Amino acid sequence: MALEEKMGVPEFYKGKTIFITGGTGFMGKVLLEKLLRSCPELEKIYVLMRPKKGKHLQERVEQIISIPIFDLIRESNPSQFKKLIPIDGDVTKLNLGLSKEDRQLLVNDVNIIFHAAASVRFDEPIKDAILLNTRGTREVVYLAKEIKNLYALVHTSTTYCNTDRKYIDEIIYPEHGNWKDSIELAEKYDSHILDVLTAKYMNKLPNTYTFSKSMAEHVINDLCKDQIPAIIIRPSIVISSMKEPVKGWIDNFNGPVGLLMGAGKGIMRSMYVNPDVRADYMPVDLVIKAMILVAWDKGLKKEENNLDIEIYNCSNNMNQTIYSGEMVYMGRDLLWDQPLENMLWYPHGSWITTNFCLHYIKIILYHLIPALFVDSLLRLTNHKPLLFKIQRKIYIANMALAYFLFQEWTFNNTNILKLEEQIPEKDKENFGYDKYSPLAIPYAFFKNAVIGAQKYLLKEKTPLEVKRKNATRMWILSVVFNVCWYIGLAYILYYKFDIVGVLLNILYKIQTYFVNL
Repeated sequence: MALEEKMGVPEFYKGKTIFITGGTGFMGKVLLEKLLRSCPELEKIYVLMRPKKGKHLQERVEQIISIPIFDLIRESNPSQFKKLIPIDGDVTKLNLGLSKEDRQLLVNDVNIIFHAAASVRFDEPIKDAILLNTRGTREVVYLAKEIKNLYALVHTSTTYCNTDRKYIDEIIYPEHGNWKDSIELAEKYDSHILDVLTAKYMNKLPNTYTFSKSMAEHVINDLCKDQIPAIIIRPSIVISSMKEPVKGWIDNFNGPVGLLMGAGKGIMRSMYVNPDVRADYMPVDLVIKAMILVAWDKGLKKEENNLDIEIYNCSNNMNQTIYSGEMVYMGRDLLWDQPLENMLWYPHGSWITTNFCLHYIKIILYHLIPALFVDSLLRLTNHKPLLFKIQRKIYIANMALAYFLFQEWTFNNTNILKLEEQIPEKDKENFGYDKYSPLAIPYAFFKNAVIGAQKYLLKEKTPLEVKRKNATRMWILSVVFNVCWYIGLAYILYYKFDIVGVLLNILYKIQTYFVNL
């Protein structure tokens, strides 16, 4: 179909009803916003939500649409929010926890499904990971098969679900575990029994997240191929927004932005990482555009009855990447330019190492001992201690990430790049990828990411000039402390241990040895 003849993206979504799982998560919120703003004539969006204690579902919707990323819609077209309809359910439950009435409503109304619900914790107990990521996907597919007029089921996976391979193509790879057996085991046995078997059961994959997501792809392949129109989209590491709906929006501490915040606060002063490994980051708004486009492209092929499973690696790897070491040194400059409030120590930027023993020593000296000291002061002033608990989480997270921080993969993203070429000219401004250039100028992108994290994640309001003055004071304090530390260490070594005499004695013995040869 020629581009000038191809139906535009907003036109395709006109009158369509969408069902979203994971709509309350990081990616889900951006997906909701983009659909409501850029496809204004869609019919409605059903969002699967779990009820929370003391909050009705509609209250949760109101809470979600009150966040800053929905400001553009609130100012220009607030009636769009009426199209958001919460559905009581839970992806971890059979039949998605839907009532008969709600299930029938979805079967009759829905045209497109975005399945984005998932646990992204690397240390999730294997039982929970399978029930949510694998069985949850199966339950979504069961629902999709009942839907009367389905145009597309978009399953959100990850580029890292086949990490036993260094080159990841846009294909389904052999399974790492039988998803049917895994679901049966997760339903039958308790967590303690399954946790004992986790390492052996996961085969060559590093954690329960990648393992359960890998099996979820096989759920899609086995149950959807030649039966319903399904797509698998694999984002790499999803980070702050590039442009839409605001620059630098993020709502979690995952990924590089969280690490920069930890370093900027001075609570993370050692990181176990290989500086020569490339990292693959994708801004959340580009991932969401890709998700909307793959459903559009699949939906346009409905009359062709194309029921092959199409796979898209939503990654930057073959275009622009950034090395971990480059990220750290760039982060040091960024945190000097955009310092954080209430830093405990100045972020010097020399906090990465490939030596685990050195990393462990630095953890004790720079993380745990200061944390115990600060928590002791908090206790003395009748405040709740918190820093040691934070440091424990940082250490566990670093160990969970180590597998990825010492290796790199190549992701073939041919399909996702070809898809951008299919976008009609009139839609390129709203749905184009900007030639996949978020990391073409990484400093500018991550500067916005740091500013966004301070604003939306840490809720900081202190003027920049005030923060810069405070950062300068912390820098002076750190220099004075380091000078005093090294002078004190030199004093102890010289006067208490006569280190100079010891070294001279060693040199004399070496000289004598060679003279007598």
